[in-house]
Amino acid sequence: MMAATVVARVLAATRRALALWQMRWLPLVLVLVTVAAASEQQVPLVLWSSDRDLWAPAADTHEGHITSDMQLSTYLDSALELGPRNVLLFLQDKLSIEDFTAYGGVFGNKQDSAFSNLENALDLAPSSLVLPAVDWYAVSTLTAYLQEKLGASPLHVDLATLRELKLNASLPALLLIHLPYTASSGLMAPKEVLMGNDEVIGQVLSMLKSEDVPYTAALTAVRPSRVARDVAMVAGGLGRQLLQRQSVSAVIHPPVSYNDTAPRILFWAQNFSVTYKEHYEDLTSLTFGVQDLNLTGSFWNDSVARLALTYEQLFGTTVTFKFILTNRFYPVSARHWFTMERLEIHSNGSITAFNASQVTGPSIYSFRCEHVSGANKDGDLLVPGTQPSPWQITFQDFQIQAFNVTGEQFSYASDCAGFFSPGIWMGLLTSLFMLFIFTYGLHMILSLKTMDRFDDHKGPTISLTQIV
Repeated sequence: MMAATVVARVLAATRRALALWQMRWLPLVLVLVTVAAASEQQVPLVLWSSDRDLWAPAADTHEGHITSDMQLSTYLDSALELGPRNVLLFLQDKLSIEDFTAYGGVFGNKQDSAFSNLENALDLAPSSLVLPAVDWYAVSTLTAYLQEKLGASPLHVDLATLRELKLNASLPALLLIHLPYTASSGLMAPKEVLMGNDEVIGQVLSMLKSEDVPYTAALTAVRPSRVARDVAMVAGGLGRQLLQRQSVSAVIHPPVSYNDTAPRILFWAQNFSVTYKEHYEDLTSLTFGVQDLNLTGSFWNDSVARLALTYEQLFGTTVTFKFILTNRFYPVSARHWFTMERLEIHSNGSITAFNASQVTGPSIYSFRCEHVSGANKDGDLLVPGTQPSPWQITFQDFQIQAFNVTGEQFSYASDCAGFFSPGIWMGLLTSLFMLFIFTYGLHMILSLKTMDRFDDHKGPTISLTQIV
């Protein structure tokens, strides 16, 4: 049963009005599986609590989204603060969202589901949360995170140990349960493997229920079970070679957030660097994840937003970077659009401005671009007001949103990348060239003429005059 519930909850945010277990969900499930498996290091995470409602229904919208460690912590913080202090972590060797689709009762045959105990627990739980794609780094640090939040060392327990263990609802406890079967078992079918895991989960929950101990439980895995076989080669590119080392995941920094009564402006970049008269400085570590970042001078209302970042002793003086954005209504499109009018650098009483009017998009979206710079060779998203400019700014994976911000997360991103990539242009030009060759060859064939005079043996022979 659980697989069906997991798939149902995952798809509920996309089709909230649909009832559980409908067959028309199946195409959406397949789309979700494809999107969720696009990365090589994603695993599902199922959370539920036996005590109270910990997660709002709106928090269940995660289709096509990879949950990072920071986003996962926002879901867990409230559960650990308001929910039971006894936490169960069921850790499996391999698991993917496709397992719930393939071996759960998604076709109405709930009696054949490999997740009957888990689905029953989700049905009876006051609250639950299904995250179909969680970044592997977030899962790898989950035990340490829970240990820090609960202030209790993890206890590796099994069924025999759990029977002798006395839990107290007022004292925190972190129980780590490694499921005895994994999807890599060579002697068992995958469905039997998952049914064995589900049976262990059912026995553990039955013991806690008999002792009337409230708990919060989580089920996840160390690595995906199907991604490497099904889509990793496609997602990583057809040029991937044998024994190629996987790229190291980039460090994810939290975004800069300006708040008054609520979060108003979000700004993020994988790398933020600046050059002044050939002196280079990387501001990434000084900007993101810094608790005491100076945002003095920042401002927000419904039509104008200004994000000011001030750095002491940058190039020997105080430097302030101001992102100035406006929000206007355009009757042609019948919607609001935002534009980053300019980026100002205030230093030593002087102001250097960069025109950034190409950073624009619908106000309900954020703006993202892989590379934003004021150097001509890197594009013209930032155009210096004076030439030559002593300042040069470079952003890698730049993203900003100043209107319609909800919480600490960006809205859907309007990307700066054009539709016609270099690969598309190469394909079009090659196709046009081959079409030209085909057209020319067809024209030559149609230009061929058959003989209209033939030699008649009853009449005079045809004489052809030789022209010298």
